[in-house]
Amino acid sequence: MKSLVRALGALVVISASASSASAQTQGWPNRPIRMVVPYTPGGYTDMMARLVSEKVAASLGQSIVIENKPGANAAIGTDTVAKAAPDGYTFGTVIAAHSVNPSLKANLPYNTEKDFTYVSLMSVAPLIIVATPSLPAKNMQEFIALAKAKPGQLNFASSGIGSAAHLTMEMLKSREGINLQHVPYKGTAGALQDLVGGQINVMFDIIGPLMEQVRAGNARALGVAAKERVPAAGDTPTLIEQGVKDFASGTWAGIIAPAGVPKEIVDRMALEAKKALADPELKKKLE
Repeated sequence: MKSLVRALGALVVISASASSASAQTQGWPNRPIRMVVPYTPGGYTDMMARLVSEKVAASLGQSIVIENKPGANAAIGTDTVAKAAPDGYTFGTVIAAHSVNPSLKANLPYNTEKDFTYVSLMSVAPLIIVATPSLPAKNMQEFIALAKAKPGQLNFASSGIGSAAHLTMEMLKSREGINLQHVPYKGTAGALQDLVGGQINVMFDIIGPLMEQVRAGNARALGVAAKERVPAAGDTPTLIEQGVKDFASGTWAGIIAPAGVPKEIVDRMALEAKKALADPELKKKLE
C-alpha cells in the first residue's frame, strides 16, 4: 500500500510539472523577450542578433530587446544567459569563440555543454583581412614581407582572445613565420575604429563591416580567407590566390537559451529564426 501511495505521489508530481510547463508555453510570448549579445554593438554578432530579432519579433507579435554585455571574450554575456530563468524570455547569441572558450579559460562560470539549450544556427561567414591605409602593403605577399622585415613591430586587432579573428591570425602567423603583436578588443567595432584611426595595422573579421570601411577608403582589403572569391568582397582575391596555401577560415553565429527552457518554446524560436533567415530582405542585407 505504501508503495502504491509513493507511486501515486510521484505521478502527481510529474503531472503537476508537466501541467506547469504546458501553462508556461501557452500564450508565449506575452511580454518582451531579451536577446543578450556578449559583444559591443556594431560587430558581426550584434548585427546578426538585430537582423534576425527584428524579423522574429514581427512574426511573434512581441518585441525583442537587444542587451549588449561584452567582456571576457563573451563569457560575461553568455553567463547572463546561463543564469537566467529558463522561461523562454531570455536568449543569447554566440559565435565560434563560444566553442573555444572552454579550452582557453579554466574557470568559466558556466558549463558550455550542460548550461545551455542550443536553439538555432544563424550564419556561417568567411573572414577577410584588412589593413590601415597608411600601411605600405597593397596585398598579402607585401604584407607578409613587411611583417618579416619588422618582426614584432606590427600589430593586429581581434574581437577578443579566442575569437575566430584571433585564431585565424595566429594560424597565419604560424604558417608564414611572422611575429605580430595581438591587441584584443571586446568586439569588432572598437577594433575597426582603431584600425581606421591608424593605431592598428591589420585585422581579420567578417566581410560586411570591414568592406564598408574599405569602400569608404578608410581601410585596405588584403585578402579573403576562403577557397573562392566572395561577391560581398568585390574583386578582393583570396589568400590562396596570393600564395598562402590552403588558407580558409570563418566564423558562425547561433542562438542559445538557458538549459531547461520548454521544448515547445525552443522549437518555436528555432522555427521563427529559420523563417527570418529565409526572408529575401534579410538575405539581401547579408550578401
